[in-house]
Amino acid sequence: MNKIAPIANLDLVSIAMSKLINRQDGLPGLGVYYGPSGYGKTTTIVAVSNETRAYYVQMRSALGKKALLEKIAFEMGMRPASTVSANLDLICEQMSTSQRPLILDEADHAASRPGMVELLRDIYEGSQAPLMLVGEEMLPTKLKKFERFHGRVLAWVPAQPVTMADAAKLVPIYSPQVAIAEDLLAYVVDLAHGSVRRVCVNLVNLHEYAMLHGLDAIDRATWGTNPLYTGDAPKRN
Repeated sequence: MNKIAPIANLDLVSIAMSKLINRQDGLPGLGVYYGPSGYGKTTTIVAVSNETRAYYVQMRSALGKKALLEKIAFEMGMRPASTVSANLDLICEQMSTSQRPLILDEADHAASRPGMVELLRDIYEGSQAPLMLVGEEMLPTKLKKFERFHGRVLAWVPAQPVTMADAAKLVPIYSPQVAIAEDLLAYVVDLAHGSVRRVCVNLVNLHEYAMLHGLDAIDRATWGTNPLYTGDAPKRN
């Protein structure tokens, strides 16, 4: 299950990151990848970070400036300094020297705090290395309040809803021994409402059902009225 399917969002983010890394002198180097929960943003961005040797850090609601900088320094393999300004200098120097991108996931936690947004801008300005923020669909709106950051974004990347083509690429990973008929796959995609996560969960459910019943292929008629995962809590009987 550690394989990554080459779905459309992976291509979009790879292209955007390449644009940031290979930008011409004078162009800004910030990127923002955003979309609803379940669209596979973290999975795709981790894959892209591995491809580009980017530093990858997940933000948390409880992280202040010092804790965030310490977390980034640790990801870079450095011993954190004792102050915010010293850690900022360490990180900027490392990024400037290596020109490796920095990816900050769950960046919504920073976008609602002016001091954190300014800190991220300081990291970019001090290093001039690519910096990509990843967050929910309202992240661009939140960042719009910070013109000095917003105006430096070169690549805005909206995550796309899962498609039939994406689902077909996910089948070999999540249902490796069972062929899923097109009509059943279309049903799974329709119920997912754009969520890659829901498609993956239901492919596993279909695979387990087929294995339990000794099937090597399954279609819509065979599945019948069995429930699929929608993310909704079950109703009380």
